[in-house]
Amino acid sequence: MNFRYLPMTDQDEKEMLRTIGVTSTEDLFSDIPEEIRLTRELNLKPPYNETKLMTELTHLANTNATTKTHTSFLGAGVYDHYIPSVVDHVISRSEFYTAYTPYQPEISQGELQAIFEFQTMICQLTAMDIANSSMYDGATALAEAMTISTAQTKRKKVLVSKTIHPESLEVMYTYAKGHNIEITEIPEKNGITDLDQVASLLDDSVASVIVQYPNFFGQIEPLAKVNEMINDSKTMLIVSSNPLSLGMLTPPGDLGADFVVGDTQVFGIPAQYGGPHCGYFATKKKWMRKVPGRLVGQTVDEDGKRGFVLTLQAREQHIRREKATSNICSNQALNALASSVAMSALGRKGLKEMAYQNMQKAQFAKRSFQNENIPVRFEEPMFNEFVIQLNQPVTNINKQLLKKGIIGGFDLGVIDKTYENCMLVAVTEMRTKKEIEDFVKGVGEANDNR
Repeated sequence: MNFRYLPMTDQDEKEMLRTIGVTSTEDLFSDIPEEIRLTRELNLKPPYNETKLMTELTHLANTNATTKTHTSFLGAGVYDHYIPSVVDHVISRSEFYTAYTPYQPEISQGELQAIFEFQTMICQLTAMDIANSSMYDGATALAEAMTISTAQTKRKKVLVSKTIHPESLEVMYTYAKGHNIEITEIPEKNGITDLDQVASLLDDSVASVIVQYPNFFGQIEPLAKVNEMINDSKTMLIVSSNPLSLGMLTPPGDLGADFVVGDTQVFGIPAQYGGPHCGYFATKKKWMRKVPGRLVGQTVDEDGKRGFVLTLQAREQHIRREKATSNICSNQALNALASSVAMSALGRKGLKEMAYQNMQKAQFAKRSFQNENIPVRFEEPMFNEFVIQLNQPVTNINKQLLKKGIIGGFDLGVIDKTYENCMLVAVTEMRTKKEIEDFVKGVGEANDNR
């Protein structure tokens, strides 16, 4: 046995073949015509033993630029935030790490309570009445809110701000195709949603208005003004929001939002290669039977002891079929737990302080760029991201920064040619004053180095 993860021996193989009545592995493929079979070995390296394999994989991993090896100013939806050490300790416990769906509450109270606490904290942050147990990611949650708004209002048109995350917009278009939803994009003006366009397009055919807060450019959208424009009682306001920003900003629930969704990657989930993340979905009590995914409720048993159960299960696999709110059958329980532990460890004051540091450090970086005569595109209030205008392609700048051990910002020209040579910069609480100063200096040197 050369590989401990492939424990079958030659004798095991012979016994298995004998049991099923064939003499060789080749006999298993006898129904496949000879002319289409591969008659040579695959062009692969010979298998390594475990020691040599681990050495090679470690060498390959060490060639990556990560937030552990480099200073990162890359955001655009995934951020480098402080993760309390207790997070990994808790989520690595076998009772959580290996848990799936807590269908049997008698033996799943720990998992159910953890999800219940997640829901509670999301409600407190968003100022909404009810939240589900999590969704795949923020983009999925936003698309689900869109479909609910059209189903509830019996209208097929939604107004979507162009300042939402472009990948979220792509997911929404995918959902819209299957539901025959008409998406009308509202252009941006000075980095925020063009409110004049919203006003001109609002009528009794619109199911919902969808904005991001803070938006993709880091700017803080005027939610109260958007809500004031919605005179029709049926039209809903859907807000995609970074939950960390709500440690400082007025919660969308207090500004008239019907649905508040987003991603809790900012709480306890590392910046990984595209995921997994953890979407949240919060709404008003009157829409609770429309909420997709799972809900955990608090109850008492026959002895009056507090307990937790899955409740209001409106999913298709619970015999709802075509009446189901959503066909999403799962959630991100482990990542939701990570976010719950992170939020609990930070506490109210710690979360507010973390949000405050993001705002202050981003403002410091913004002023530093202005002092270096590097233009900042927008002057609207922001959270922890802003856009700078450069003299040359962002790709070139980032290559120079990488040599200095810095991961630069996001190249906005990739998604919109009108933002060619524009970099979206993210500054989190993890960045020190020196790191910010080195970053600004590095960008300035690369920007002038034509």
